[in-house]
Amino acid sequence: MDSPAQTPAPVRRVAITPGARRVLDAAARLFYERGIHAVGVDLIAAEAGVTKKTLYDRFGSKEQLVVEYLAARDEHWREFLDERLGAAGKSAEDRVLAVFEASRAWSERFSTRGCSMVNAHAEIDDPRHPAHAVITGQKAWMLALFTSLVGDLAPDRARALARTLMLLHEGALVAYGLDVFPDPLGAAREQARALLEAG
Repeated sequence: MDSPAQTPAPVRRVAITPGARRVLDAAARLFYERGIHAVGVDLIAAEAGVTKKTLYDRFGSKEQLVVEYLAARDEHWREFLDERLGAAGKSAEDRVLAVFEASRAWSERFSTRGCSMVNAHAEIDDPRHPAHAVITGQKAWMLALFTSLVGDLAPDRARALARTLMLLHEGALVAYGLDVFPDPLGAAREQARALLEAG
């Protein structure tokens, strides 16, 4: 029997002023390209054209800047995915496959180095870090989405089917980032199609 999921603590966010936007844009690029631990606040401030004092005045800490970076990427992904789900067919199968297609398009455009949440988790595995809830929350949201999408298709096994789809999806994201073989998200989509057609 599954243990009950813990309710994550609310994620604190900060107001994004024009100065904060420059800092966040620079941090997002650097964190994704070089890694969170490898990038210091001096470099972020220099790339943003602000002082370190401005950075700390806006965000308070590097940890909060990491929260904003990951939360902003999550929000952007959800908007991106929502548009594609809106354009997908009405059937559960069409909508599930649209998730894989959206991930493929997103990865080619915004995530050439792999999933930012997976990459961040490789560096931030301490649940006490304020960004940890953003990372795990994003993946929990994806699992809930798959569960919702297959609910009508297989109501008696929706949870198990959603978990299998999630494993296909996340495995494909990791394989994409590692560049192990061509088009892992396309391959995962076809595996998802076969799984759904098998009933």
